[in-house]
Amino acid sequence: MQMDHAPQSVSQPSLNRLAFSATTHCLTGCSIGEVLGMVIGTALGWGNWPTVALSVMLAFTFGYLMTLLPLVQTGMELGAALTLAFASDTLSITVMEIVDSVVMVVIPGAMDAGLTDPLFWVSLIVSLVLAGIAAFPANRWLIAKGRGHALVHAHHGHRVPHQ
Repeated sequence: MQMDHAPQSVSQPSLNRLAFSATTHCLTGCSIGEVLGMVIGTALGWGNWPTVALSVMLAFTFGYLMTLLPLVQTGMELGAALTLAFASDTLSITVMEIVDSVVMVVIPGAMDAGLTDPLFWVSLIVSLVLAGIAAFPANRWLIAKGRGHALVHAHHGHRVPHQ
């Protein structure tokens, strides 16, 4: 008797593994933008809210670019790639940015610390780790529903496991 499908553990990654991959992928882009925004705002002596606004804007920009560029490189039309990037990343980036921004603002002295102050860097690292942890369930839920990074994985030849 011939089997049509290989067991899930052999043929495709688990739902948790895909969610972790999607979260770390998104967190990478968000972290680049977040760190860049915090460094620029702090170096320029901006207040908390302009610095947070710049960080959030750059986090969304780099987060979307991390999904957009590989899709365009595969030959996907820019409009379709943008639509897919927005659909796959918006919830994850939003969760990450809410958590990251709140953590940075509530840690006493974090936003006032200079670039050479360990408090600035430790606070930023803690905020990004907590943001990634918070976004994991959202990414897992989206992938389980065939949304989020499940849409992106479909364009890379990966099958998405069902619960």
